[in-house]
Amino acid sequence: MYRESRTGANWQARSACRREDPELFFPIGDTGPSLAQIEEAKAVCRYCVVIEPCLEWALESREAHGIWGATTEAERRRLHRLARPVEPTR
Repeated sequence: MYRESRTGANWQARSACRREDPELFFPIGDTGPSLAQIEEAKAVCRYCVVIEPCLEWALESREAHGIWGATTEAERRRLHRLARPVEPTR
């Protein structure tokens, strides 16, 4: 679950998710019963001292699966779209 990052490798050692079942952060789907699991995972993230470097890592590496930095896959895709420069219309 943890990889090297430009944010530094040490942040993973301080993450709150290290004390949780990794399955919690990889829900199957984003509807129905998975919504409760997503919220439970995000709750762990919200109290984590390394939420920012975790999210930064997920965005930099374009992590496509799981909950990282209290964001879902769809939320990270949205953040990437918002961060793209907009071409001026002529």
